[in-house]
Parts: sequence; C-alpha cells; structure tokens
Amino acid sequence: MKHLKINGIMFAQMIREGAQNLTRNVKQVDALNVFPVPDGDTGTNMNLSFTSGVNEMNKYESTDITEVTKALSKGLLMGARGNSGVILSQLFRGFSKSIEGTKEIDAKQFANALQQGVDTAYKAVMKPVEGTILTVSKDAAKMAQKMSQKVDDITYLMQEVLTEAKASLKRTPDLLPILKQVGVVDSGGQGLVYVYEGMLRALKGETFIENTVHEEVYELKENKEEHVRDEVSSMMASGVLSVEDIEYGYCTEFMIRLDKQKAPQFNEFQFRERINRYGDSLLVISDDELVKVHIHAEDLSKVMELAQYFGGLTNIKIENMREQFLAIKEGQVVSEQDQPMKDFGIITVSMGDGIAEIFKSLGADVVIAGGQTMNPSTEDFVKAIKQVQAEKIIILPNNSNIILAAEQSAELVDQEVAVVPTKNVPQGMSALLSYNPAASLEENKDSMTRAKDQVKSGQVTFAVRDTQIDEVSINKGDFMGIFDGKIVYASNEIKATTTSLLDKMIDEDSEIITLIYGEDVKEEQAKEIEDYITAQYPDVDVEVHNGQQPLYSYLIAVE
Repeated sequence: MKHLKINGIMFAQMIREGAQNLTRNVKQVDALNVFPVPDGDTGTNMNLSFTSGVNEMNKYESTDITEVTKALSKGLLMGARGNSGVILSQLFRGFSKSIEGTKEIDAKQFANALQQGVDTAYKAVMKPVEGTILTVSKDAAKMAQKMSQKVDDITYLMQEVLTEAKASLKRTPDLLPILKQVGVVDSGGQGLVYVYEGMLRALKGETFIENTVHEEVYELKENKEEHVRDEVSSMMASGVLSVEDIEYGYCTEFMIRLDKQKAPQFNEFQFRERINRYGDSLLVISDDELVKVHIHAEDLSKVMELAQYFGGLTNIKIENMREQFLAIKEGQVVSEQDQPMKDFGIITVSMGDGIAEIFKSLGADVVIAGGQTMNPSTEDFVKAIKQVQAEKIIILPNNSNIILAAEQSAELVDQEVAVVPTKNVPQGMSALLSYNPAASLEENKDSMTRAKDQVKSGQVTFAVRDTQIDEVSINKGDFMGIFDGKIVYASNEIKATTTSLLDKMIDEDSEIITLIYGEDVKEEQAKEIEDYITAQYPDVDVEVHNGQQPLYSYLIAVE
C-alpha cells in the first residue's frame, strides 16, 4: 500500500502495531542477554517503556501527527525503563521534535525525523557504544536519508529502513566482541527491529490494529485505586495521622490543551508557582501544546479555574484520598509531625526486603523496589523525588541499566539532583557510607563516586543456558561467580562457586568482607561461607546480612 504522506491516524497505527510486535517477541529479546543470568530484561524494559508511550498516545485520536508524536514522546519519557527504554524514548523524542508543527509528513520529513531521533539518542548517552541499539537506529536512519532522495513512497522507504536495520543488527557482533564470543546479536537492536517490523506491517495494511493497548498484558500499574492507595500511603509515611489531618484531600490529574490565544507564551515555572498555592505533591510537565498536571488539592474550583485560563482541560482524574485512607489496613507506622523540607534526600534502588532495610539503616530516605529484575521507570524516580521532600537529591541506581532513567528524571523536577552511577548493591552501600550532610551536592557526588569505585563487587547466581565466556565453560543450571562484571568461575556447587569467587576477590589489602545472602540460601549455608572466610583470611572482618534478594544467592563486597 503506497503512502506519499502519513498523518496522525496512520502514525498511531504504525506505533500500535510496532508495540504489539515487540510484545509478541519480548522473551526472544530477553533471551539475547550476553551473560546467561536469569535477569535478562532488555525486552521487558523496552516493552514496558513503549507501552507507556502507546497508552499516552491512545488518549488522543487525531489526524495531526505532531499531536500524536508529542503524546507518544511524553509517555515514553515518563515510562522509560532501563538503558534500552531510555534510548527508545529519546529516538521518538527527537522524531517528535523534528516534525513539530506539521499535520502530516512525507518521505523526506519521515527520514529527517528518524535521523533527528538518532542524534537525540546519541546525545543522551554519555559514552555511546557501537554495536548496540544506537548503531542499528543510526544505520537505519542513514538508509532512510539515502532512500528519501530517490523515492516518495513511505512504505517503500520503511521497507528499506527495516532491511538495513536487520543487516545492521547482524553486524553488531563485529562491533562488540562479547556478542560474537557468546553468539548473539544486540538485544536492544533486536527490539528496535521488532518495532520497525510492526510499523511496516501497518503501512502495508497487513494486520488489524486494535485501538487500545491492554495494560494487563504489559503488567503496568494503572489501576486508579492502587495508584491513590500509594499516594495515601506516602502521605501517611510523611506524617499524616488521621483523615482530619489530610489538608489536601483530592488526588487530581489532568491535561491542559494550551490555547495559543489565551496563553501565547505559557511559562511553566510561573504556572507551577501559582498552582502550588492550592495544594501539594505537585508535578507539572509541559511542551508547546500540552501541560500534564498532578496535584493534591482541596479547593478544586480554584485549581480548575486557573488551569482553564490557559486552555481546555482533558483526561481529568479526581480521587478522594480520605476515602482511600480509611480503606488502608491498620498497623502502618506513621510519624508524629509533618516532615519539613530538608536539605538533602537520598533515593536508592534495591531488590529484597533485607537489602532495603540495610539501605534505610544507612540513611536512605526512599528505597525504590527494583534492580536486577525490575527496573524502575523515569516516573518512578520522579515520584520518589517528590516523596522525599528535600531541596537536593542524591540517587543511587545500583544497576548500570538504571542510570539513564535516573538521570532523565533529574530533568523533570525542580530539585537539584545528583546521580551517583553505582552499578550494584555493594557499590551503593559503599557510596552511602561516604555521604556527608555538611558537604555540597557536588562534593557528595564526587566523594560517593570515589567510594563506590574502591569496593570490589561479586555476585553468585545461576546460568539459564549453556555458554562459554572468557574461557569459562558454563552449563545451564550452574552457579556462576561474577567479579566486577566478569564471570570468573562456574560449577554445579554453590559453595565451591562462592568460595572460589571469594579467593579471587580477596587480597592482602582486603580488610572488610560484606556477605549478603539471598532468598534461596539458608542461614546455615551462609554461616559456612562465613566460617570459610574466617579460617582462610583471619585478618579480615566479616559482616553477614540476610538480603532476601531474588535470583542472586550472594552479593559480596570486598573493601
């Protein structure tokens, strides 16, 4: 089916089909993880991120492609999870910026938009790595630019884009040796290819496109009651003691479609200052045409009156938090007084209740559940920042795949935010121990970064497939010892794997060993490892904690 131009309706169909095709192939993308660890999550992250974009886009049925792509970009931005999800959000953010102000686009505009998406994504990554989703998107956009000079049919152009994307994907092992060694292509690049396949099918008219994306398929948390319960629980943790103490009782969300005559030069900062007088827990995100608002308010008439001054209101959601308050079970611990705005707040990410408790004991204000198996989204970080009630925020992601989402959240809030790029739990703990409340934000970031670099990190987990990496032969089901991101030992015995890993990590300069055992390890098993360390390395101190983390039998820090 030939398309000389595409409008908002057609583009939305392309995106929906791309999302559905990605969903159908999530497991295949997850399985492409280089390490045979049980938490390969690239496909899951891309799927959840893309679904967030589609859900936002589905709120707007419009022939105007600018309006549709802006909605998609916003949803992707807030829902971005993991490095692959953030990069995906930046690809479509640049796409949206490129076509801003147009109602429909031709082949050349489409190609230019793909290229601007690539440019935006590369800028978002501090150290771009070739042989990844970035390379696949770059090569595909380059082909689009070339073909747009020869053809005017977007369907034909998209076919060539997909062909080049697949060819680029096959070349990724030549650019990243580890991919060739393991025998896989880049997982993020594969996810993008699935998206492009769906987009092409929509252009060809080959499939029936549903008008909605079902949240339950993607395991997204979109239930209103659950959302408001979280809001109320957050309030309770901040010091609200009873229904009478809830000053602002209505959790309110809405969108303002800016009226250019009423608000020719909308100022987000001034609007935020004005509307903040009527409530708290405020979140405002805007572009040239739309403003998304979340606020806890009491006098809704004043909130709506102010908002309507700038344009029409849509997607209004209002929930009574006092009613939700009464539904929360008894026994939740609350404080005696409202929390004042403090200087510093610390947010960290962890997996396992035990590890969360350790982080809290070390001074973390908010511990986001997540990590190896569940990467928090950009919006999760934004909500946590609002919850902390601090002027300066320090974020410890504790996973290399979460750093970009954390950094992206810093662009969406008023507070000063520093992201310390911790890549695992031991690094996060070491960084947190070096936090100094008397130092500046920048000084803390520098010192905490130095501290995390001084700790040796180890993990013990199991293999989900047979492979060979760096001369280590691994069978499915083996326990693997991972030292600073490299698999150094594997066997079918968990004790042998753990002790061998420790032997490689401990040297004559080692002073402290922290051993955190997971939910699959019994206390007596951890005690055996502690006894081994004490016997073999009598000069080091050993701390043992029950982290209750899934999938990883042991997390080890050597300092």
